[in-house]
Amino acid sequence: MLQSGFRRLIPPFTICNSAKSQRWLTGLVLTGKYESPESNVIQLSECAKQFNERVSSKLVELAGVSRISKTRTFYGLHEDYPIVTLSIVAPVESNDKLQEYDISSRHCVAEAVRSAVGNGISALRADDSVDRIEVDSSGNAKAASEAAQLALYTFDVLKSKKKTPPELIQCQLIDLPATCVAEWEAGVTNAVCQNLARNLMESPANHMTPRLFVEAMQKKVSEQYSDKITVVVRDKEWIMEQRMGSFLSVSQGSDEPPFLLELHYNNTDSAPICLVGKGVTFDTGGISIKPSKGMDAMRADMGGAACVASATLGAAALNLPINLITLIPLCENMPSGCATKPGDVVTAMNGKTIQVDNTDAEGRLILADALTYADTFEPSHVVDMATLTGAMAVALGGECVGTYSTCESLWSALEKGGYISGDRLWRMPLFKEYGDLLKSRTADINNISSGPYGGSITAAKFLQNFVKCKSWAHLDIAGVMDSTASFSYLPKGMSGRPTRSIIEALKLLSINK
Repeated sequence: MLQSGFRRLIPPFTICNSAKSQRWLTGLVLTGKYESPESNVIQLSECAKQFNERVSSKLVELAGVSRISKTRTFYGLHEDYPIVTLSIVAPVESNDKLQEYDISSRHCVAEAVRSAVGNGISALRADDSVDRIEVDSSGNAKAASEAAQLALYTFDVLKSKKKTPPELIQCQLIDLPATCVAEWEAGVTNAVCQNLARNLMESPANHMTPRLFVEAMQKKVSEQYSDKITVVVRDKEWIMEQRMGSFLSVSQGSDEPPFLLELHYNNTDSAPICLVGKGVTFDTGGISIKPSKGMDAMRADMGGAACVASATLGAAALNLPINLITLIPLCENMPSGCATKPGDVVTAMNGKTIQVDNTDAEGRLILADALTYADTFEPSHVVDMATLTGAMAVALGGECVGTYSTCESLWSALEKGGYISGDRLWRMPLFKEYGDLLKSRTADINNISSGPYGGSITAAKFLQNFVKCKSWAHLDIAGVMDSTASFSYLPKGMSGRPTRSIIEALKLLSINK
């Protein structure tokens, strides 16, 4: 798409309309930055410099006209690359040392690369004739490949006519050292895992029931990770035997049976890290039913399950030296004559009784039993993740993930993982006083707060009642369930966040175990 203020250059060759003649029409994504916030002078990346030399400096000549747009699209500059985008970013200060990172920001250099590449990919994907895209590594091959894969994502598996996505490759205009190629592949792994989480979250509820989620993961593991990951499927009978009454109380309104899915990846002799993900494949709210407007988005209420499952595959793909056990309670929350009613009292696996005053606060009920089960593995760390509360979306919006933790070293790994990935986490309080709001006159604990505020915090305090592990973190990902405009490389739709942050945190934990 031609950007405002720039003339379209007529290609010096003919592009026919036939599919055959358009085969391997290559687009090129290049990047650069302004020398200063006020300057119009552009500093090109190494790939962009090489291309500029090939076209007799026309790239700089045309790009330096003004600061109208962050991304400019040019046609016909070179016959090998009929369409070229140049994405310009503001200058940033390098801050590569983790011990010096600013928790209020992202890894600024890497995020600038992601933004630039994301803008370039977005411009090229609008042109259906492009079937191969070469991407500038931009000095950070991992960030560039992440952004390219994420920006090109589309969910069209249920459409009768599907577009074949362009092939993405690392730009070959300059010689690439082996480390740069390895970084590119690591970025591809991270992005592919996040895109898997997006696929799971986008799937309509009739295409992603608890059973179908289990089958999807079994298929994925058998195809790619059968030698690394063991899949264990626990059915309703087993769940009943474990006395997981809290989990069962959510599932009992649905005709779809519940499952507890386990993924075991063990590449070390150390104690396991347990990931736990909320897997409500559709949430109507139960008897405390939600408004109909926007309810279709509740197909993604299994976002926690999607992210922890995808992060587990990422750990296996990267051969991380960790022992990882991922637990995913799966069910639907539906209204029926068999559904849990407001005021009912259920008994969790750890023996605590819960007064269920709101059946739409169901995620914490299934996590309660999953967290209790996680402790039976004597883990070194427990991290749970859930699209748990609208209160978190109100509190933090879509810029970061609200995170609660009882352990400084675990929180540090999660925070740094978010910093590296550009998908930030923000620590929230676990003060005792919030737990006092969960008192019940009928049972040991109520599933909702007696007060109107701090809903995400009281939900975290509820979960804390079911965790014995001293190193625990809870991520409320409700606010990041779908994409926001601040990420140029995440098109509209379910985001799969924070999959990459978890993978990066697992890397750090594997080093410091």
